[in-house]
Amino acid sequence: MMLGTLCALLLLGFTLSLPLADMELDGRWHEWKATHNRRYGEEGAWRRSVWEKNYRMVEAHNREADLGLHTFWQGLNQFSDWTSEEWAMFVAGIPSHVKKNGSNVMSFDKTEVQRLPKTVDYRKRGMVSSVKNQGSCGSCWAFSSSGALEGQLAKQTGQIVDLSPQNLVDCVTENSGCGGGYMTNAFSYVQQNGGIDSEEAYPYVGEDQPCRYNSTGMAAQCNGFKEIPVGNEHALAVALWKVGPVSVGIDATLTSFQFYQKGVYYDPSCNKDDINHAVLAVGFGVTVKGKKYWIVKNSWGEDWGNKGYILMARNRDNLCGIANLASYPLM
Repeated sequence: MMLGTLCALLLLGFTLSLPLADMELDGRWHEWKATHNRRYGEEGAWRRSVWEKNYRMVEAHNREADLGLHTFWQGLNQFSDWTSEEWAMFVAGIPSHVKKNGSNVMSFDKTEVQRLPKTVDYRKRGMVSSVKNQGSCGSCWAFSSSGALEGQLAKQTGQIVDLSPQNLVDCVTENSGCGGGYMTNAFSYVQQNGGIDSEEAYPYVGEDQPCRYNSTGMAAQCNGFKEIPVGNEHALAVALWKVGPVSVGIDATLTSFQFYQKGVYYDPSCNKDDINHAVLAVGFGVTVKGKKYWIVKNSWGEDWGNKGYILMARNRDNLCGIANLASYPLM
């Protein structure tokens, strides 16, 4: 009884130490909870305080964006009740020590940079599947890899087929499944395994399982991979133009990335030397005001960003390290 009373008093003390909730935000809070199916127990007051802090930060950013102080806008999403510490843990889908395989680096003619088209968008060419949601599993690398393979398969066959990230999560022994991994290891696995199953044959569950690849469900094969020269955005653009969607790694730890909604994302605090999240570059372009960008597909569902996508600043000193861990499969 004494222990129970002590715990109750501690919880009460913690709750009383929280800032009072702004009652004017009650409607928005309840609407957000309903939209994202949130139900809380004892942590409800704390989550409300986290949500309010993030809400005010988003609103302040957008007021500045409306004044032209930023090139992108933010919005509330499914991560709005998360702390920055929780966010940093969530995006840790790539091991911190990046190793490059120098023997597979892509070669390109620098004159091709001068011939780059103004815009490339593989979504319009039927080479990009629908936006997926990796859930709480650190499988971003598997979605990035399968997306690049889907692009090459569509380029060959003219048809888009959803490939299985779960096949990669369970079977790429050089990676750590939901604990993270590299896209090049995934490409190597598909090559050595003789194929990757379709999503239909090997559906995603978002947790580590024993490998159960079955060749009867095989939907694509791979003949190896090429890596983009480290940090070379021009080479990345050439690869996108000539090859198709490219797997890339980025720093996604900033709250500005967490709450991105629209516009061209540029935050000078984004760390190009700390790659922690894998995504898929599916094109590039230029805004009417002349701002160059990459078109990037994420794996956090359509509730994040602009229906699951983000436009990231291009040729801005390798923003977020987008060209540091880029590769594409060969078919």
